[in-house]
Amino acid sequence: MTLQLMKDGQLMKDGHSMKDGHSMKDGWVGVIKGRPQPGAFAERSRRTQPQDIDAFADMTGDRNPLHYDKALAEASVFGKLIVQGGVTSGILNAVVAEDLPGPGSVFLEVSWKFVKAVGVGELITGRVEVKEVRADKPITKLETSVRNEAGELCLTGTATVFTVPLARG
Repeated sequence: MTLQLMKDGQLMKDGHSMKDGHSMKDGWVGVIKGRPQPGAFAERSRRTQPQDIDAFADMTGDRNPLHYDKALAEASVFGKLIVQGGVTSGILNAVVAEDLPGPGSVFLEVSWKFVKAVGVGELITGRVEVKEVRADKPITKLETSVRNEAGELCLTGTATVFTVPLARG
């Protein structure tokens, strides 16, 4: 029998965490980047492009004039051409799947508020911060946001993520 104290204070016995003297399966075994810790965060930035609108429209059929008709969009409350909400939130897909929790991660649930439209050519930064981590299953609750280059909040909310173990034993 091997006992090991993890850095989060959790006691591990032969690959299983110990809670109140009972063995509990470690749901993070085989996850490429391992179990994330509350407070950990990751960010990614990219500049939106007209091609983003076309690619998203090709995938979804969303051809709202606010994305294509410059005169109409400039006369609207937005004052400019805007990218689809899926383009704005899409940066969070990359942060979750590539950075935190990392490869194998998929969204189980999201709750997002789009609080400011993102224009074509704007630099956006997606951020996720770990709020809760289950020990028995590779499930993480995240605080999520997307900001523009002026630091203004464009999207805010939460996400619950499941991370599929992909490491080969």
